[in-house]
Amino acid sequence: MTWFDLPLDELRAYRSASREPGDFDAFWAETLDEARGHALDARFEPVTTGLSTVETYDVTFAGFGGQPVKGWLVLPSGTTAPLPAVVEFIGYGGGRSLPHTHLLWASAGFAHFVMDSRGQGSGWAPGDTADPVGSGPSFPGFMTRGVEDPSTYYYRRLYTDAVRAVEAARSHPLVDAARTAVTGVSQGGGITVAVAGLIRDLVAVAPDVPFLCDFPRAITVTDRAPYREIGDYLKTHRGRAERVRNTLAYFDGVHFAARATAPALFSTALEDQTCPPSTVFAAFNAYAEPDKAIEVYDFNDHEGGGPFQQAAQLRWLPERLRG
Repeated sequence: MTWFDLPLDELRAYRSASREPGDFDAFWAETLDEARGHALDARFEPVTTGLSTVETYDVTFAGFGGQPVKGWLVLPSGTTAPLPAVVEFIGYGGGRSLPHTHLLWASAGFAHFVMDSRGQGSGWAPGDTADPVGSGPSFPGFMTRGVEDPSTYYYRRLYTDAVRAVEAARSHPLVDAARTAVTGVSQGGGITVAVAGLIRDLVAVAPDVPFLCDFPRAITVTDRAPYREIGDYLKTHRGRAERVRNTLAYFDGVHFAARATAPALFSTALEDQTCPPSTVFAAFNAYAEPDKAIEVYDFNDHEGGGPFQQAAQLRWLPERLRG
């Protein structure tokens, strides 16, 4: 695939047409207040992995509605004092997988908390968290579950789980709660942007090829899944586009980015049809914190920078986490 989106100089100036709901802040304040009405009840059970360089804990905490969400906490072996933490969110369709697949950040000397994604974990990496909340008619996938009302939309639950995951990570005695970063790829990157707008005391944010940004453009500029799920839903449910767009506005990374206060390292790929570069730049350009940078991979699709982006993060994150 060759370049299909705006030229790079236009991408650097591009602004989303997504309209922020007037009650955006009130909606999220109420959502998180409801979640915090349930005890976090974060539990950390040691697990045997056969690895000698890390110690791993099987985590359960209360997410949206007080419902149980799973995760992993991975620490360098022999940790005795609180460490800065990297909280990671997973890409679309994947789950927390097995603990030995999460070694990068503990190997760099940090606490690493990996959140499972409710109801997912059967597409490419296994997961262990159910989504017990029902949904009306939806197109297969997660993008249209409850999409006609912000209060019932799937991502209300997932974003809330993510905020609670940061709180769960910070509750562990070997995590330095004052030095927490969030990261993720694709869906995980979109969740990262949302959390950056919902938690104001993070020290760093690293979203890679983030999904869930600039919905008005995304659902019309690409026909690749998962965004295409929304178009396929509206193809069947004619006349409901405005209602769906209204819901999506509450979950658009552009509006969370406008509230972010932590330094950020984004990435995008100019041949990415899954998360088109204009949608990533929409969030990056709206990002409120001036200490921000974006890595651009000219000839990559949704794989983005891959290990090259991890190397960029390994250069960028430690100086912010270690202060």
